[in-house]
Amino acid sequence: MVSCSFCGKVIPKGTGKMFVKKDGKILYFDSSKCERNLLKLNRKPRNFKWTKSYEKG
Repeated sequence: MVSCSFCGKVIPKGTGKMFVKKDGKILYFDSSKCERNLLKLNRKPRNFKWTKSYEKG
């Protein structure tokens, strides 16, 4: 099992999406919400309360 590259949740086997960048880096997403926020909108996960990497203050 792997964790989502944006929110950090554990992705069960057989679900989610794997995205391979041109430089060879592999990103895993559990939902289209996470994929859209990271790839299309270029957002940082530390700025959102619903992610595990959220920083307070």
